[in-house]
Amino acid sequence: MSLSYLVHLANYSDGVLYLLLVLFTIELAVIFDRLLYLRGAMAEGRKVLWTVSNRGKLQRQDLEEIARMAAGRPEESLLKVALRHFNLIHHYGSARGEAFANRLDEAIFLTTPSLDRRLWILDTIVTLAPLLGLFGTILGMFHAFSILAAPGHSPDSVTGGVADALIATASGLFIAMIGLLGYNAFNNAIDKTIFQLESLKVVLMNRLDGAPVVLEEAAVEAPAAGLSQAVAQ
Repeated sequence: MSLSYLVHLANYSDGVLYLLLVLFTIELAVIFDRLLYLRGAMAEGRKVLWTVSNRGKLQRQDLEEIARMAAGRPEESLLKVALRHFNLIHHYGSARGEAFANRLDEAIFLTTPSLDRRLWILDTIVTLAPLLGLFGTILGMFHAFSILAAPGHSPDSVTGGVADALIATASGLFIAMIGLLGYNAFNNAIDKTIFQLESLKVVLMNRLDGAPVVLEEAAVEAPAAGLSQAVAQ
């Protein structure tokens, strides 16, 4: 298929194939952008989740280390919330407060829009490309059947024109199928990423739920002191 024939097809559709080419280029750009981001987010998210879950009680230096590991990833917002409220949580001796859980939920809600960024473009292209292809085919059909009005042309020439006109519809359907596959795959990846964020929320609360070391030692010394007094009496 030569370049001149492709230009002929594009001109036969009154330039609709050029528009479809632009849509296809935008679609591929969005697919590669989201693929790199979501693939990295899922891989790094699993690493962060397993790192936190394999730790014991988390201290500030642990949270700072893991936050650096999650820099630029969705999990970073949850770790920053845990860092900002670490002193308050440590003061009360428990991370299982409703306020802390609500702040982690808020971080998840604020992070979610960044996951499906630019996916609306794929959704639009999936709907627009077939319609635009059909529109190009209709314009091509006008050219094909207008040949019959010209003297000296056989009806066989209409067949080739109809075949050329149908290229626009086929192109639009192909672009829509690629976009639909990418859109569904990315939505599935987003669901898994949000599940990882929810899991990290639970793991963070479990790893920050212990009382401070000072309070734990005081709690141990208090029964010992009472026992000594009882023995002395």
